[in-house]
Amino acid sequence: MTTSHPTSEAPVGVVKGYSSVLDALTVRVAYTLLLGTTLCTWSSCQRAAVQTIPATSAATLPSAPAASSALPRPVVSERVTALLAQMTLEEKIGQMTQLTNTVINTTGVQRDITLDSAKLVPLIRDYHVGSFLNGEAVPAAQWVKYSAALQRIALRESRLHIPIIYGIDHMHGASYVAGTAIFPHNLNLGASFNPEFARQTARATVLESADLGHHWVFAPVLDLGVNTYWPRVYETYGEDPLVAATMGAAFVKELQENTEIAPYKVAACGKHFLGYSDPRNGWDRTNAMISEQRIQEFFRPSFQAAMDAGLKTVMINSGLINGEPVHASKAILTDLLRTQMGFKGVAVTDWEDIIRLVRVQKTAANEKEATFMAIDAGVDMAMTPYTTNFCRYVKELVQEGRLSEERINLSAGRVLQLKDELGLFEHPMPRTDRLNRVGDPALKLQAVEAARESVVLLKNDNQTLPLAPAAVKRLLVVGPSADSRANLAGGWTLAWQGRPEAEYPKEVLTIYAALKKEFPGAQVETLPYRDAAGRLSLTSIGAAARKADAVVLAIGERPYTEGLGNTSDLTLPDDQQQLVRAAQAAGKPTVLVIIGGRPSIIRTVAEKSSAILWGGLPGFGGGQAIAEIISGKVNPSAKLSFTYPQFAGHISPYHHDNNENSLDLSDFGAGFENRGPKFKPAMLTEYGEGLSYTSFRYRNLQLSDSVLTGNGAVRATVQVTNTGKRAGKEAVLWFLTDEVGRITRPVRLLKHFEKQAFQPGETREMVFEIQPQRHLSYPNAQGQSQLEEGYFTLRVGDQTRRFRYAAPAAATTAPLGQKGSGSQP
Repeated sequence: MTTSHPTSEAPVGVVKGYSSVLDALTVRVAYTLLLGTTLCTWSSCQRAAVQTIPATSAATLPSAPAASSALPRPVVSERVTALLAQMTLEEKIGQMTQLTNTVINTTGVQRDITLDSAKLVPLIRDYHVGSFLNGEAVPAAQWVKYSAALQRIALRESRLHIPIIYGIDHMHGASYVAGTAIFPHNLNLGASFNPEFARQTARATVLESADLGHHWVFAPVLDLGVNTYWPRVYETYGEDPLVAATMGAAFVKELQENTEIAPYKVAACGKHFLGYSDPRNGWDRTNAMISEQRIQEFFRPSFQAAMDAGLKTVMINSGLINGEPVHASKAILTDLLRTQMGFKGVAVTDWEDIIRLVRVQKTAANEKEATFMAIDAGVDMAMTPYTTNFCRYVKELVQEGRLSEERINLSAGRVLQLKDELGLFEHPMPRTDRLNRVGDPALKLQAVEAARESVVLLKNDNQTLPLAPAAVKRLLVVGPSADSRANLAGGWTLAWQGRPEAEYPKEVLTIYAALKKEFPGAQVETLPYRDAAGRLSLTSIGAAARKADAVVLAIGERPYTEGLGNTSDLTLPDDQQQLVRAAQAAGKPTVLVIIGGRPSIIRTVAEKSSAILWGGLPGFGGGQAIAEIISGKVNPSAKLSFTYPQFAGHISPYHHDNNENSLDLSDFGAGFENRGPKFKPAMLTEYGEGLSYTSFRYRNLQLSDSVLTGNGAVRATVQVTNTGKRAGKEAVLWFLTDEVGRITRPVRLLKHFEKQAFQPGETREMVFEIQPQRHLSYPNAQGQSQLEEGYFTLRVGDQTRRFRYAAPAAATTAPLGQKGSGSQP
């Protein structure tokens, strides 16, 4: 979400292994709409020994209705059944309607959290609106006053006394409440490879907002961060499906099952269903070209894992997939979401996205037709969010017979069921007796710890880092992010696009302020890199750099999100490149710190940088975390959660297929190549890479067997040793390569990860149990799991081992003249 367009205004313990999060997902990998004839005909051109695994028995699979015409039976409580029986059509439609706070506050701007009852009463009395959303960061007491007044009026004016459900964009902590813990954004959390931080983010969010009347949190973002141009990539957990699934499920489970906020409960919202994060041109809310098979293998797992963890709501992709707006796609919102994935909860639009079908996507002639298309496709609630036109159009569509009242009952019932499950009928009002939880120092310390494990050391020539405080007498800190709180936190912090620098809490340490604290015996100074007239201050920066013992260059981006963050070039802006070169020319050690929501291409300045830190968007604890890593108080342990691009015109995630290595292939044009030396980056760039101040050695990778058969498992073990002189944490990442597949396979894919703390000299045996259906299969375009015979390569650290999967005897016969995959050793 949600675009809050201001139109009226112009202690972490050892982390266990994570592949089991997809256990429940694996039991759902085969949900198919076509179990009989389709499979038989499809398999006629497939390779030998392909097992199509019905991970859920056919008896339990919902049958596919003809053209998706039959409506599913609603699953609702007795209370909801009784309410639906009493409600008028208009009251039901009202439950499907969500409006923004600007239509009920006093000024019409997002940050005004003051209710105007004269505006609210007719919306409840005449239109029966069931949900409102958003605002900006104000003190907790102000939120309570607003929420209490809103709920009192709703309960009084609603004929059946139905409470409001309030939605809000708490994206990395309770970010729309003043004084709360602001955690790193998800791309940073993915780099920690520590799902405990996702859980802690969810816990802090509800502890600091549930009592305020915030019932519905529009998080987590479960999109896959495969396109680094996309301006919302920082909201994702990175480009790997397993990490996104693990982190997302941990967030959802904690947010929805936390008991410390009792008697309240909070609903999570997985977004943006689905494929939103891979637009062809890199811009927000545009067209993604994604095959059905790729949707199943890469974009579905994170959502499925969250649903299996109990996810109650989803928000819909604002863009298009293969030219079809997702808000109007019955194939995605009904066939995939409901029938295949088994989702029973509420599907809400994003901001004005029904109207977008008319204004932008041009797939509907008018708003009424767009409304029909969206509801027919499977939308439950419309974030309209400014008008009640939706209510009128839905009523007309029912009266005309284009939509049945049964269809309206289905969506209204889902919304009412959500309210019932959250306990809103029993506990609709906010409370003030636990407001001391807001701003809890313990939660802020957790946010700092999350930041410490989310910053990636990409380069460290000659052990430039850490800079020993005793040896540094003068330290220069410059760049647009050197003394900025806003840049550390990014979008969705205090407000949609962030706020002016002066409005951030003074207690938040910038990188410059944190370094002054971390180097108390040194002269730590900063200079603006532009003068009062806006000209670059390169001469003065060069002079200051020559006097310093070391220079910290904090570069990067200002806050943004959604379309306002669209870019056509990831290259570090020229003025910042000039700044870096001016400092590097002094010949002193330079530490480049990259701050921002996506990776800036720094190829031209990376080579002469002594050390490089990717800071991303580390939140309010980021300044302290970065300073502590630079001083050596903290040993970095993060690894890239994305593939760091080196050229503006080439973006490729780590799990690309072998065809994307075509420059390395010589299968044609032999003798005509003139490739020259291959480019070698001056820093780490690959997914899962990151340096430490200690070193880890991997050795003795062993498999309990070299052949898997049927459902038998193989136990893989490897010895990991901290060979350095200081304690450190290591994320052990296990990748598998399926050497041959009927559908082209990724060159490698993460199947298990585990992060552990190691003392100097300590050795641990790390274990990964490989199970065929969980780890060796992949889905076809219909979601059916394909388990194929052949060879696989296991990779962990610098170790590799090859093994073979052999299907049960009944499934191993290949058609005449056709070999099973990987049949050559």
